[in-house]
Amino acid sequence: MPAQQKKMLFCTAGVLSLACALGTAAAVGSQLWVRGTTLCTTGALLVNASGPELHKFIGHIQYGLFSGQRVRQCGLGGRPLQFSFFPDLLRIIPASIHVSVILFCTVLIVFALVGAGFFMFNAFGSPYETLHGPIGLYLWSFISCSCGCLIMILFSSEVKIHHLSEKIANFKEGTFTFKTHSEQFANSFWTILVCSLVHFLNALLIRFAGFEFPFSKSKDSGTTTGAVDLMY
Repeated sequence: MPAQQKKMLFCTAGVLSLACALGTAAAVGSQLWVRGTTLCTTGALLVNASGPELHKFIGHIQYGLFSGQRVRQCGLGGRPLQFSFFPDLLRIIPASIHVSVILFCTVLIVFALVGAGFFMFNAFGSPYETLHGPIGLYLWSFISCSCGCLIMILFSSEVKIHHLSEKIANFKEGTFTFKTHSEQFANSFWTILVCSLVHFLNALLIRFAGFEFPFSKSKDSGTTTGAVDLMY
């Protein structure tokens, strides 16, 4: 492939990596990871609510990695409440999983920035054999994509398996009991998915630029060396 086209591919991959780093940073500080509704079962059972009356007992909840807000509905109008995970909710949430999600988000941002820098260096500089060359570019893209996948897996398990929304809704609720009525992942969660796909796309761009995978190169060189040894 001509050098000019390679520069364009590397510039594109670098810009995409930079955009992923900024998008992930914005997602970490956002409250739009999960949106849902909660049903006040205690209040609904007291008045035997059904049909349209049930809407008076359905509140709203949304949260991110650090904070969120919910509207508490128990038949007498909504009451908005703000909450934060640190330190308020650490006793009721799976703290190890939650901290791991934040840690992998940080790693994703760092390696996305590193990958963007190395892509730009390969576009306008003289690439080295290890960290700046194809091996390094594959490495940064693989680490970033893996971190994005781990973030989605861990956060999904925290929300679905450990019933995070219900634990938040019932925090410091002595009389009323809330259950999750509906729940869906919001924009910030899907931003992580898009970033993971972009890093996978960057690896394809490296291959499209004409760089063989590192193990393919070593295999070919080993075969050639063996043939030469047989000749002599």
